[in-house]
Amino acid sequence: MKSRASQNRLSGSGFASRISALLLAMFATMAVVYVAGRLWQDAEERVYLIQELDKRTGQGQSAISVEDTLKIIACREQQKKLSVLEMKMAAARQEGFIPKRLSKDESRSKKKLIAVIGIITTFGHKKNRDAIRKAWMPTALKKLADEKGIIVRFVIGRSSNPGDSLDREIDDENRQTNDFIILDGQVEAPEERPKKTKAFLVHAVENWDAEFYAKVNDDIYVNIDALGATLTAHLDKAHVYIGCMKSGEVFSEPTNKWYEPDWWKFGDGKSYFRHASGEIYAISKALAQYISINRSFLRTYAHDDVSAGSWFIGLDVKHIDEHRFCCSSWSPGAICAAV
Repeated sequence: MKSRASQNRLSGSGFASRISALLLAMFATMAVVYVAGRLWQDAEERVYLIQELDKRTGQGQSAISVEDTLKIIACREQQKKLSVLEMKMAAARQEGFIPKRLSKDESRSKKKLIAVIGIITTFGHKKNRDAIRKAWMPTALKKLADEKGIIVRFVIGRSSNPGDSLDREIDDENRQTNDFIILDGQVEAPEERPKKTKAFLVHAVENWDAEFYAKVNDDIYVNIDALGATLTAHLDKAHVYIGCMKSGEVFSEPTNKWYEPDWWKFGDGKSYFRHASGEIYAISKALAQYISINRSFLRTYAHDDVSAGSWFIGLDVKHIDEHRFCCSSWSPGAICAAV
């Protein structure tokens, strides 16, 4: 019995030894395969590095130093990073996160642009536009940009029935005057005005590199020299919102002219937050870029001036209550006057 037990133990020991040997052999084989693969990969890398050095130095087949190896590897890594960045930038441009182009007008301008002024107009307001052209908007627009650093354009959308007589009239007028920004993707309608204002700011910041972007109604006369001087005084401030600041009652009755569908968002007091009057206001470049980047997320309210003010809530923005932007009367040094 003892002999048989001893034999069994020996037999089991032999079986365990064979298993151990097989495992060791398997691991050794895997190690050999791995090392061979690494050696082959290293060999390919070495050949590549030598070829790259040969191309750059023209010295023919030569030995490669550790320092040169590291340099080439670093170059390859930088190239990969640049490729990734280029892809990200292309995607950002497509999403509107980076200005897509600068206008030919701006690129030819002799003077750094102080402001781009958009005059918000609509169908049937040709008399207003003609009055502005005669009063304060010069016909020599390029000269205005070159000498004063100011771009001025009328801003209008498209008819809800594309290509109709309303669109054709604007196209004909623009062929004669060449002083419009026509927002092809924006429907021209009273209820669309807040979206139209946002679309103008997006268009302006993507086409002109200016210090400020201003919005004006087409029933306002502007003193361009006074406006330019006022804006220039604030060039040292990065995030400024300049206008005739106000607040006001939020109307919840649908029959009211100034009805606000989102009245419930403004609390029990039903009072709007501080914002600039829609007659004329200006924002700095950084704020215009912010609007362009976040256009898809910035909501609009019933009124364009309230909408603009809402976009800056929560941001580190300096609100400048400029009384000369209050257009109720024309006085010496004033910037604007209502017609």
